[in-house]
Amino acid sequence: MRRDYFELSVEGVGDADPPVPLVRIDFHGPEGLLRDRLSTADGELLSAGELDVAFRLREPLSDAEDRPIAADRDTVGGVVGVTNRYTGDFILELNENATDVFAFIQAARRHGNAGDGEARYHIEVDIDGERLLNYEKETFLVYDHEGNLLREHSLIPSGVEL
Repeated sequence: MRRDYFELSVEGVGDADPPVPLVRIDFHGPEGLLRDRLSTADGELLSAGELDVAFRLREPLSDAEDRPIAADRDTVGGVVGVTNRYTGDFILELNENATDVFAFIQAARRHGNAGDGEARYHIEVDIDGERLLNYEKETFLVYDHEGNLLREHSLIPSGVEL
């Protein structure tokens, strides 16, 4: 599925009184294509627990040890992917920069610190502005350019072992 079919927007990232951050993905392509990927063999939409959300960097955050990682985030891009947890199949992918993804993850952490301690966020998927699904998620995995999990940048609920 083409990445340019998707638009991503976020809410609740810069708020001092942190709400649950929201990522909204709007799909502008053949409706049946996305609906099929988000459905089970029985035609039911996958549940929140059946979806994984991750971000993979395209290049290292820093090439030089003396340069802070934060300096690279504006220029380093990556791919946000939503996959079927049980089959590993990609449902959708879209390009994003590291700055925006890390700001979103920090907002989810701030929300967790202000509430019950568990970082979480909402994800909504729309098809041409019409809501298809709305889930609450607690996990958002971040991988480096070589596919290694970056635990310190990921949202991993307490008690979950990967």
